[in-house]
Amino acid sequence: MLDLNTIVSLAKRRGFVFPGAEIYGGLAGTWDFGPLGAELAHNIKDLWWKHFVRAHEENYGLASSVLMPEAAWKVSGHVESFTDPLIECKKCKRRFRADELGKLHPPASGCPECGGALGEARPFQMMFKTNIGAVDSEENTVYLRPEIAQGMFVNFKNVLDSMHPTLPFGIAQIGKAFRNEIAPRDFLFRVREFDLMEFEYFIREEEWEEQFDRWRKEIWAWIEKLGIDKNLVHELEVPEGERAHYSERTIDFEFDFPFGKKELYGIAYRGDYDLKRHMEFSGIDLRYTDPVSGEKFLPHVIEPTFGLGRTILALLCSAYREDEMNGEKRAYLAFKPAVAPIKVAVFPLVSNKENIISKARKIYLELKTNNYQLSTIAWDDIGNIGKRYRRQDEIGTPWCVTVDYQTLEDGTATVRDRDTGKQERIKNTELDKYFLEKLS
Repeated sequence: MLDLNTIVSLAKRRGFVFPGAEIYGGLAGTWDFGPLGAELAHNIKDLWWKHFVRAHEENYGLASSVLMPEAAWKVSGHVESFTDPLIECKKCKRRFRADELGKLHPPASGCPECGGALGEARPFQMMFKTNIGAVDSEENTVYLRPEIAQGMFVNFKNVLDSMHPTLPFGIAQIGKAFRNEIAPRDFLFRVREFDLMEFEYFIREEEWEEQFDRWRKEIWAWIEKLGIDKNLVHELEVPEGERAHYSERTIDFEFDFPFGKKELYGIAYRGDYDLKRHMEFSGIDLRYTDPVSGEKFLPHVIEPTFGLGRTILALLCSAYREDEMNGEKRAYLAFKPAVAPIKVAVFPLVSNKENIISKARKIYLELKTNNYQLSTIAWDDIGNIGKRYRRQDEIGTPWCVTVDYQTLEDGTATVRDRDTGKQERIKNTELDKYFLEKLS
């Protein structure tokens, strides 16, 4: 069984994920993506946008604000419903989610930290609340969004008026969300600031079951494309009473994380709940007009939701491997090339021969500048060749190019495959074509 500490250690050591504000003791529930983590996150978001937005001509992109007025969150039901039951220790004042405390530690036995008496469960508002403007007043109250869906619902009419879509169609976005989690934990799984990738797919009511199943299958296709281990993913039909207040049906895609089976993705049928509420309280007509019949009605919505942090964590867990190569133990990340932070690393065989170094730099710069798909090229001349291979394996680089004495003679370089360790000689002038074919 993979230990979460193994992933956390690798992520920090190799520049994927750092604790938030670490030099000041850290800020619980926040994590910073390092140089490789930022590249990995960018690749995932880019792939998601291509898969769910650009590949579907009826889907439109959006980038809405993270700040929204209190009225919008009252209407959506979040001010009233977006709470967790909280229990506080009367002695040490530590706070715990009541549902999690009940699963892991009987409340009757006292505080799991100090043994002190626990208070009664009370609602805890999970949204971050603040004020805008110079005057601190109720009229200026805003919230950092706890989800990104409402930005798409409040812009529904703007998209209708500007793009003139016909049903079915989707509005998609990628962006930050914020939740004041009582007990953030499990690395990237439960945090206070995170990125969501999500779209609202607007349909006729009678089509909801067909469209729900269509996008459920597309989520599986996405999981496979990304390289998450499908054997570690399971569908869970969320029963009534456990679904969100707006949902008429929800399926969670759970992943076997090192700390247990937990939600990775979700797909919900939201009905017309959101549009109906916003139309009622804003006074703005949000009905869709059928271009043929002239009928006016509120579309229903299918909502697939993807958390970026949880995607990265599931991907790291899926890609992590340990084996033995050339008599040495190694750990590596078997990323698919499309998401790998570094696509190719270029080495000079030795670091004290100017002609080899010069030739290697020329190849490196040509690969980096000739094609944008190969722009994430690494230059590595630190340590011996074996250490460079191990370093690139551990960060998931699919291929390494070594420039050696033979390169100077016949214009070929050694290309090594990460997973198999197999090496082959490729002409310098054909390297970009070789890698682009591998990436296609």
